[in-house]
Amino acid sequence: MALIMLGSTGLLAGVSGLDLASAAKAQIGVTRHYDGRYQKLAYPGGDLPMDCGVCSDVVIRAYRPLGIDLQVLVHEDMRRAWNDYPNLWHMRSTDRNIDHRRVPNLATFFRRHGQSLSIHKDQDAFLPGDIVTWQLVSGAPHVGIVSRERSKTGTPLVIHNIGWGAMLEDRLFDFKITGHYRYPRD
Repeated sequence: MALIMLGSTGLLAGVSGLDLASAAKAQIGVTRHYDGRYQKLAYPGGDLPMDCGVCSDVVIRAYRPLGIDLQVLVHEDMRRAWNDYPNLWHMRSTDRNIDHRRVPNLATFFRRHGQSLSIHKDQDAFLPGDIVTWQLVSGAPHVGIVSRERSKTGTPLVIHNIGWGAMLEDRLFDFKITGHYRYPRD
């Protein structure tokens, strides 16, 4: 499969939130483990084995079948705008093996090139394919994708990997929301 490299705006015609939510949902039952170890990855299109990964891998893998390679896009954007990205890891330069797998870097990329939406508890503000970042009780950052499915109370379910593989769960408001994004912009 060829991966499309996007221009500086990151826009790709024909990609919808429903497409992204479906691509994320396709990982359920495939990605069954959590593995946050640093690993050398091919570039472009590098990935861990499909049966393992972290929360950010759910997002990265959801975009890939839609022709969007976040490994390349985040790496190139970080090279251009190093000082706009958090330096929580005390790095001196980019690392195409890991930069796109770090939630704060994804959040920065989506804020810079997508649509950054208000953070609140209005469940109707969250659409399929929206990207949500959280701060877990432990303080760790987390990311997931809003699905098209809703709970019995109407809350959108999210697709994420919080430790047991890719799952569809009613967890949208379980943690402090730190970001709400749409990428590409509608």
